[in-house]
Amino acid sequence: MANMIATKTAMPEQDPNVRNKNFLEVALGYTPEMAVDEAKRCLNCKHKPCVAGCPVNVRIPEFLQKVAEEDFEAAYRIILSTNCLPAVSGRVCPQETQCEAKCVRGIKGEAVGIGRIERFVADYAREHNFSAGDKPAANGHKVAIVGSGPAGLACAGDLAAKGYEVTIYEALHVAGGVLSYGIPEFRLPKAIVKKEVDNLLELGVSLKTNYIVGRTISVDELFEGGYEAVFIGSGAGLPSFMNIPGENLLGVYSANEYLTRTNLMKAYLDDYMTPIFHGNSVAVVGGGNVAMDAARCAKRLGAENVYIVYRRGMEELPARAEEVHHAKEEGIIFKLLNNPVQILGDEKGHVTGIECVEMELGEPDASGRRRPIEKEGSNFVIDVDTVIMSIGTSPNPLIKNTTPGIEVNRKGCLVCTEDMATTRAGVYAGGDAVTGAATVILAMGAGKIAADSIDKFIMSK
Repeated sequence: MANMIATKTAMPEQDPNVRNKNFLEVALGYTPEMAVDEAKRCLNCKHKPCVAGCPVNVRIPEFLQKVAEEDFEAAYRIILSTNCLPAVSGRVCPQETQCEAKCVRGIKGEAVGIGRIERFVADYAREHNFSAGDKPAANGHKVAIVGSGPAGLACAGDLAAKGYEVTIYEALHVAGGVLSYGIPEFRLPKAIVKKEVDNLLELGVSLKTNYIVGRTISVDELFEGGYEAVFIGSGAGLPSFMNIPGENLLGVYSANEYLTRTNLMKAYLDDYMTPIFHGNSVAVVGGGNVAMDAARCAKRLGAENVYIVYRRGMEELPARAEEVHHAKEEGIIFKLLNNPVQILGDEKGHVTGIECVEMELGEPDASGRRRPIEKEGSNFVIDVDTVIMSIGTSPNPLIKNTTPGIEVNRKGCLVCTEDMATTRAGVYAGGDAVTGAATVILAMGAGKIAADSIDKFIMSK
């Protein structure tokens, strides 16, 4: 019998005033009993709208049914049939706007906690050493993947499952892309990412780290090496700045640098060789998930005051509601309808403050959001010693500049067809390199589409 309780089974969490001083995971995960209770809230709808809301088409009602029956290994197999990174997507996917937004239980209550149950299944599988599956028989064809972020990993996983010899070329010293350098440990532990990557390696995928495609090796050289197709999932790691006075002062970071040094380089640990300046008062400019991550990291690194400075209002914040909620709980101060006009410094070149101007909202602009308008003469200063710019990123132009036949749009993103083919035959792309900064699950969906297209391209030769 279905569990007809209108609200989701609550997820245990660290206390806000404890977790804002450590980098341990905020959400602690379901117990088996909690997962079973929540899975029983699924009504197993005939038309399965939740599946259509998932960019990688996870067979949601089927795996929920197995969880309800306490057959967790069968649930894991069902998820893995379409999603090679369930422990990742169960943690960072914005389910509230995707699968859970389509759940009929959400009409008269809260949607089924699909992401929470997916996370439980993946964690249970890891803790009980469930195999990721047998290595498929080789089909004799080779594909190169550029970048080991979510798009690259999803593409590699689907191609490996079809028997392709897949090699991932990663610029950094560890795999995972934004999963490793961008998303903080307290939202996505790096041991989780490593385990999901290891599962792909067990399926026969090869990984070459410290390989910068476009410098260490070119796309042309990959083809000369026998690869029949190349997938580019190199992400969008080039940070944007506002071009206001003071952005070159000491204490100004891009969110990309701040998070990379905190997460990938472990700057929050005392025994690492790559420390970061621990500001006492920090302003983070921007309102997306990356801004929330940077602000919450700054708080954990010891800042007394951390401000989110955003030019629109709370309703227009692009960050997930859950991340905003957690940030507020942890003491992050939201300075909304404010926009920086300059960063102030002392005679030694260190940041001492950020001058802002108040804004008000006008009519909707091309993005559909109400356009912020400056309130003349409303300037004021927030005393800070650190400023983190989190106003977006774009793809690094290295591959475009070194690969003949590749075209990009005005934002520097690779131009692709709906099947993720670039303007050069045999080269496919997906994820942030195509869309600009977006979500992990959308990148995974693009990687899966590209894998299918690459398979058709090679098999049609």
